[in-house]
Amino acid sequence: MLYIGTSGYSYDDWVGPYYPAGLKKADWLSYYARDFRTTEINFSYYRIPSARTLAQMAAKTPDDFVFTIKASQELTHTREENAEAFAQYTAALAPLVEAGKLGCVLAQFPYSFHATPENRDYLLAFRERLGDLPLVIEFRNNQWLAPQTYELLRAHRMGFCCVDEPRLAGLIPPVAEATSDITYVRFHGRNAAKWWEHDQAFERYDYTYSEDELREWVPKIRALEAPSRATFVYANNHWQAQAITTAKQLRFLLDDT
Repeated sequence: MLYIGTSGYSYDDWVGPYYPAGLKKADWLSYYARDFRTTEINFSYYRIPSARTLAQMAAKTPDDFVFTIKASQELTHTREENAEAFAQYTAALAPLVEAGKLGCVLAQFPYSFHATPENRDYLLAFRERLGDLPLVIEFRNNQWLAPQTYELLRAHRMGFCCVDEPRLAGLIPPVAEATSDITYVRFHGRNAAKWWEHDQAFERYDYTYSEDELREWVPKIRALEAPSRATFVYANNHWQAQAITTAKQLRFLLDDT
């Protein structure tokens, strides 16, 4: 199954470009779900969600709607003495699991997470603490691009998150790799000027893809689909709802092949 959507859906700056003025924020997800069958929950990166909140979100979407959810930064960035945070996080996901609406957990590690033996061990601990929950790993540092990494991920049922982002030294290039039965692609935009230096976080993701840039990924996504039971593709260039346009363009291009 191929799922195409956006990284998050609850942005105030989408009112006008996407959400009609006057539409209640509580109705944004239902409105979004008319156009897409998936979204990536990203507020969970900043705080561990409650089971009640996720149950309410599940109730606002059709039966075939699927969520992926980012791991809390307590799990990916604060990597010491966080066993309790893992327990709280996994318990919160129960409503999505029970509703059959959990695609996977996305663990986005920082650029400072280098390919060291200690960090490889942490990936194994992460996998163990999530139990049977499907897991995808996003690296930000290209030190991880090595056969040893792919072998580790495959051996422990962890997917590799493919990314499109600025072609800057040290970042992950646009490789397409499948290491589990779930494949994952995130389009961050190619705003190289604002990736490291910006006043507001959204500036990093302020980017409009051209059709030619998106076409580069069509054969890659098709290749990722082949070994997968589910492929998730998300547009994260979210400023002013550019992600909506990107996701719809990708869907059109993939439908056309």
